[in-house]
This record gives sequence, C-alpha cells and structure tokens, in this order.
Amino acid sequence: MTDDLADSVSLLYPTENEYLILWWNRVPVAISYAEDVYVMVDDIIVLLETLENPEIQEAHVYWGSSDFRAEWWIDRTGEELSIDSRWDSVVGAYESLLNERRRITVDAKVFVAEWLKLLRRIVDDIARESVRMGDEDMLVRARALLAAERPAAA
Repeated sequence: MTDDLADSVSLLYPTENEYLILWWNRVPVAISYAEDVYVMVDDIIVLLETLENPEIQEAHVYWGSSDFRAEWWIDRTGEELSIDSRWDSVVGAYESLLNERRRITVDAKVFVAEWLKLLRRIVDDIARESVRMGDEDMLVRARALLAAERPAAA
C-alpha cells in the first residue's frame, strides 16, 4: 500500500528509463516519471481542474521537482492559452534556451488533452497493478477529470 497518488507514481515507474517528452517551442524537455511526475502529479490535477472552468482567465503553476523546475503563468484568451514561463532546471541543463523561448500560445483543449493522456496512463497503470493507497483524494480527482474528458480539436 502506498500513501497517496504521488507515492504510487514514484513506485510504478523505473527510475532510469521512463520519460515523457514535453515540446516547448520546438525544444524537447525530458520529464522523468519516477523523479519528476510524482512531484508534479498533484499540481497537474489542480491545474486541469482550474482550466476546466472557462470563467477562470489566469492560472499559475510552479513545477518543483529537481530535474524539472519551472514556473508558468497562464492566461486564457478565448480558446487559447498563453503561457509565460521561467525555467530553472531541466535534464540537459538548457534552461537558457527555454528562457529565450519563454512564451508559448496553445489551444486550450489540446493543452488539456495532452495532460489528460498522462493522467490516463497513470490511472490505468494504477488499476492494472492493483495499487492501493491510504489517501485516494487525488486519484478520485484524476478519475473525475478523465470522466469529463472531451476530445481535443484535431
């Protein structure tokens, strides 16, 4: 039994070889499931819950893992999100390149759909491995986001 969703993520994925790739203004950013995603997962859920409400025009997130440390300020304009970022740490140490390309504009539905793919993998892996946890609050919230999922624009 694990403590919570973050603890479950840290135990599910091998430290050495499980990465997701975030593309930021044509720059690939490696994010480790075991070292980074477990720190980020609660913030991902809160961010997606915030963006679920179309009346909320601004959001802020600080990604605080050791190998993926960045701060994002998100503004919604219609169907688009403009994200202004500050990068402090990434695998490969090319924060300066990311900071040169700090602003990005993305379709809100596509942005949310991409993060939901990550949550779906985590939730499915937890179910497949029959992981039990003491505090399931964030898992319940992740499942609610996935249940409300709408297809992204093609």
